[in-house]
Amino acid sequence: MKRLIRWYDYITINIFWVGLTALSQTMTPLVFPLLIQSFVGEGQKGTYYGSLRLWTLMVALLVQALMGMLSDRSTLRWGRRRPFIFIGTLGVIVMVVLIGFTNGLEGMTGYWVLFGFVVLMMIAANTAHSAQQGIIPDLVPEEKRGLFSGIKAVLEIPLPLILVAFTIAQFIKSGQLWLGLFVLIGILLLSMGLTMLIPEAQLKQKQEPLNWKPFVSLLFMTGVFTGVILGIGKLVNLISTLAVDLPAFWLVTLVGFLGLLGMAIAIGAGVYASVRIGFKQAFHEAPSFVWWVISRLAFMVGATNLASFTVYFLQGRLGYAQEEAAGPASTLTMFVGIFILLLAMPSGWLADRFGKKKLLVAAAIMAALGVIVALSAPNLTLIYIGGSLIGAGCGLFYSANWALGTEIVPREKAGSYLGISNLAGAGAGAVGAYIGGPIADFITRTVPQFPGLGYVLLFGIYGILFLGSLIPLINIREKAIGKS
Repeated sequence: MKRLIRWYDYITINIFWVGLTALSQTMTPLVFPLLIQSFVGEGQKGTYYGSLRLWTLMVALLVQALMGMLSDRSTLRWGRRRPFIFIGTLGVIVMVVLIGFTNGLEGMTGYWVLFGFVVLMMIAANTAHSAQQGIIPDLVPEEKRGLFSGIKAVLEIPLPLILVAFTIAQFIKSGQLWLGLFVLIGILLLSMGLTMLIPEAQLKQKQEPLNWKPFVSLLFMTGVFTGVILGIGKLVNLISTLAVDLPAFWLVTLVGFLGLLGMAIAIGAGVYASVRIGFKQAFHEAPSFVWWVISRLAFMVGATNLASFTVYFLQGRLGYAQEEAAGPASTLTMFVGIFILLLAMPSGWLADRFGKKKLLVAAAIMAALGVIVALSAPNLTLIYIGGSLIGAGCGLFYSANWALGTEIVPREKAGSYLGISNLAGAGAGAVGAYIGGPIADFITRTVPQFPGLGYVLLFGIYGILFLGSLIPLINIREKAIGKS
């Protein structure tokens, strides 16, 4: 007989999302950019940050898939998910401490030590993350999953963003890195400790031999996608270097066009080649699926990387000195997160009423408009307004895009198809950061008379990609409203 749901289960089953989001919102947009800046200097910070993002995201993608497979089959006494969450969290805490110690290093030694620790942190974090994703399907009856998912949304987005903005970011802003990291560790320990209270029992059923084929396919897909990103990134950098003697206006125009074209090709060619190698049945079973992944990736390149490069953007655009940018960067991320939540909740109803593709058009236009507002003047208030519009666009996008994806894939294979969407999630950060970081550095070095121009150009590219995400929708057939 299954145990009845208790009131506190709504918290314990979802609370670990607070720790995971606090970790990502502390390390990725705040700690890593500031440490890399101190190691490599102003002229190369975007390039080296982009490299870190590329490799660690690809590691995260593979580890999350592998650990998900292993936790699905775990027969440990604590249950399927809790041991992975416990061990993964302890590993993350060790890595956070070691990353803190890199703050005393210098030059490329510091960078490569940081790089190694971040890879290990991603392995530990995604060990826990993959297990956390399985808790609601494991323990929650279908009729209650909507409510549990709603609570998950609150604990995953606004609560940790507010926590980071008003605590950790303020400590980092004032130069107290260790105090910020200790608060993060406290959040991780508390959320993990409460998660250990979930009513999970040991899995007793005998398991079939592990099927490695899906993971091997994902490994090949990830390798191909990474190769495409590396090749296009190198080509864009080479052409930009050859054009260095052009007048400033034409140089910025050319580099911006190359960056946009390079990211667009990486998105399209990377997805096509990856799916062709690892999931080729999609081309005849669900021809709209590949276009859906391309559209999703194009939008997420903008959404993901605007947050990743916020510290560098604020430094260049508003003149903040290193750690000073951490406070406003975290506040901006908080505004984005809150508006994502506010718009994500009603967007499902709006998509059913007006159509998913129409809502995606509205999302792209709103997000692009937010970029225009944020770039229109070096003014923090305008940047906050622009960020709120971007968050609103993202809120509309995430629900409508996922609903469209679930509609176009074969129902009996939905899990396999939608699992490929992780490639879009990880690929977004990799494409935008690895190709975009060097572009921002190049323009910053070659056109120093316009401070922050490199990141203004880069954010402009991301804004155009929001609109570019609409082009693949032309090839996607949506069911008529009211049809099943």
